[in-house]
Amino acid sequence: MILLGPPGAGKGTQARLLVDKLQLMQLSTGDMLRDAVAAGTETGLKAKELIDRGDLVPDDIVVGIVSDRLDDPDAQDGIIFDGFPRTLGQADAFEAMLSEKGIRLDAVVEMRCDNDQLIERITGRYTCGNCGEGYHSSYKKPKVENVCDVCGRSEMRQREDDTVEAFRARLLNYYKDTAPLIGYYHAKNALRIVDGMAAIEDVTKQIDAVITA
Repeated sequence: MILLGPPGAGKGTQARLLVDKLQLMQLSTGDMLRDAVAAGTETGLKAKELIDRGDLVPDDIVVGIVSDRLDDPDAQDGIIFDGFPRTLGQADAFEAMLSEKGIRLDAVVEMRCDNDQLIERITGRYTCGNCGEGYHSSYKKPKVENVCDVCGRSEMRQREDDTVEAFRARLLNYYKDTAPLIGYYHAKNALRIVDGMAAIEDVTKQIDAVITA
């Protein structure tokens, strides 16, 4: 299964819930790249050379790392891809690779979101710098302003890329590079749409319905 959606849609959260419920494996491009580099595989070494130079890792290397990972024994019972593929080029190469390996793509789930609501959701979130408890300026404020309910410390922090300007830039990159995959998978009759703005448990129920359909 592939989870699609803009940054902040909750793909990672839903992937983790599906992993716990269905005993699947969650794979993200970033994690796979780091693991391949750490393992010193041939593809990982090529990626490390590019990363060390500050260059983008090209699609063929990214897909090669995914291909290697799919051959591992712990990846045989089912996989949720979070953040891959990111481009049409990766999607084409991924489809060819799955066909070669005899693996079926069961579903592509788009977590559809409203941009304005998403910006409010993301730019209002912050965490306790001590224990990591999450808060939101509109939906989940601490009982005492700037004091963590869990650990009692006053070390609230916001991610640097959770400002309005930074998040709009991330959205632009998503719609430019990754959103074309929505039409790509729709044309292949693989796309299923859920309401990414619903409550977490409601989104999970919608994805469950896709899986069991």
